[in-house]
Amino acid sequence: MKKQQLLLIGFFALSHLFYGQWTREKGNGYYKLSAWYLEADEHYTDTGAIEPNATRGQFNINLYAEYGLTNKWNVVGYIPFFARTYQNDIFSRTTNELITEGESVNSIGDIDLGVTYGLVQKEKLAISATLLFGLPTGNDSGGSDGSYQNGDGEFNQMLRVAMGTPFAIAKLPAYGKAYAGYNNRTQNFSDELRFGAEMGMQFFNSFWVAGKLDIIQSLQNGSLSAQNNQGSIFANNVEFVGLGAEVSYYITQKLGVSANYGGALDGRIIYADPSFSIGVFLDIK
Repeated sequence: MKKQQLLLIGFFALSHLFYGQWTREKGNGYYKLSAWYLEADEHYTDTGAIEPNATRGQFNINLYAEYGLTNKWNVVGYIPFFARTYQNDIFSRTTNELITEGESVNSIGDIDLGVTYGLVQKEKLAISATLLFGLPTGNDSGGSDGSYQNGDGEFNQMLRVAMGTPFAIAKLPAYGKAYAGYNNRTQNFSDELRFGAEMGMQFFNSFWVAGKLDIIQSLQNGSLSAQNNQGSIFANNVEFVGLGAEVSYYITQKLGVSANYGGALDGRIIYADPSFSIGVFLDIK
C-alpha cells in the first residue's frame, strides 16, 4: 500500500465549527467540550476509488468556544488539547503471526482561532463573515516512519461568509444555514474552496436534530506531494463531499449534551469510514 494513499484527517471533527450566522451578544458565549473518534480500514485514493489499508484511527478531546466581544464582534476558537493517532497490530491472515506492531502518537492538535463579524443581524436573516487562522501546533510527522499526524504543519487563513434564517415546519421551530469560504494554505499546500449547508428542527422545546453537508474542493495549486521526505502523510489536495447528523439536548436552559455522526459520500485521499463525537455544552444567552 502506498503511503501517499493513506491520509488521516480530522475534518469531521471540524465540520460543525465556526458555523454561526447569528453573532453572540456582548458577554454571551457558547462553550463545548467534546470527544471525537475515527477508525478506518478503507480510504479513498487520489482517483476516488476505495481501497483497504491497515487499520488506523484518531481520537481527540477538544474545546470549542465563541464569545461576544460586542453585539457584532465575536471571537471563536477550537483547541484539541489532546490528540492521539494510532495504528493497530497487523497479523498474517494465514499464520496469525504478528507482522507489524501497532504504534501511537499523542500530542496537542492544530488550534484554530478567529473572529466573526455580524454583517446582517435581523430576526429573519443573519449574515456573518469569519476570518479563521489555523495554527500548526499539532505533530505533523510523528511515529517511527513520520506518518502519524495530529496536525498538518502549515499555517492557513480561511475567510468564510455564512447566512442563516429561521422558519417553521408543521409549527416546529427550524432553521437553515449555508456558507462559502476560501482557505489559503502555506508550505506549498493547495488552497481550498469550502461550501456547506445545515438544516435543523426543534422538538419538545429542548431537543434539536440537524443534518449537515460539507464540501471541500482543492484548487490543485500547491507543489507539495502527498508524501514528504520523511514519508509522512500530508493533507494536501484532499477533496470530499461529507454528510453528517447531530442531535443536541438541553438539560437546562444553558447546559446540554450532543452527539455527532459524519462520513464522506465521495472523496480523494481521505478515509472512507465515518467518525463519531459526543460532547457537553454551555450556552449562555
